[in-house]
Amino acid sequence: MRTPVIAGNWKMNMHKRQALELVQGLHYGLTWPGEVDVIVAPPFTALDTVVEFCAKSYISVAGQNMHWEESGAFTGEISPSFLKDAGADYILIGHSERRKYFGETNEIVNKKIKAAFQHNLIPIVCFGETLEERERGDFVRVIEQQILQGLTGLTHEEGSELIIAYEPVWAIGTGKTATPTQAEEAHAFIRAHLFQLFSPDVADAVRILYGGSVKPKNSRELLSQKNIDGALVGGAALKAEDFIGIIKSANA
Repeated sequence: MRTPVIAGNWKMNMHKRQALELVQGLHYGLTWPGEVDVIVAPPFTALDTVVEFCAKSYISVAGQNMHWEESGAFTGEISPSFLKDAGADYILIGHSERRKYFGETNEIVNKKIKAAFQHNLIPIVCFGETLEERERGDFVRVIEQQILQGLTGLTHEEGSELIIAYEPVWAIGTGKTATPTQAEEAHAFIRAHLFQLFSPDVADAVRILYGGSVKPKNSRELLSQKNIDGALVGGAALKAEDFIGIIKSANA
């Protein structure tokens, strides 16, 4: 039985005071999430504030991005050891916005995943196709490449510890959402490739989240699908009430 994960990606939002108020609102608004792992990914400047509060909460903390190198001449970057030192336990890797705006390739994603495991950070790895790729029928090829190139060289143990987020890029921040059937088909497709790349045990262990305009009103139906093990939430993660509603959907 895979424990559901509800992760909130705050993106480039929330000053320290706002970040503290948000995690306080989550913690006191829902004193226990049930059998659900809850993760928030604040901006780097609010990490220490969020980590300090979450030390006494059920909420875990993720970084939004990192470099694969330990240290060096990489101005503006954050290393995995910096994130670990700040108290993060998870790291988002390969988000569509990183791929689109900052040129991250599958090869870079692969380097980051390996570096994360070396520093005891659990990667939440994002895969997904653009609207143009879906409309021209390239969904299968794009996702296959992202899986095979992004996860190459990982051990079975590392594979089983991964969290994967399927994010149809055309549904992120647009108000559009993949139907539960579309989302389930994509998740089943990813799990089948994990079976081929690793083993049946790994494929069964990996938790695959759906990301793309997830809200309280659509989360219950999405999370009821067989291969959907949670959600990577964007806009709705910035409001405690909405995020709590999605957590409750996972618990239901």
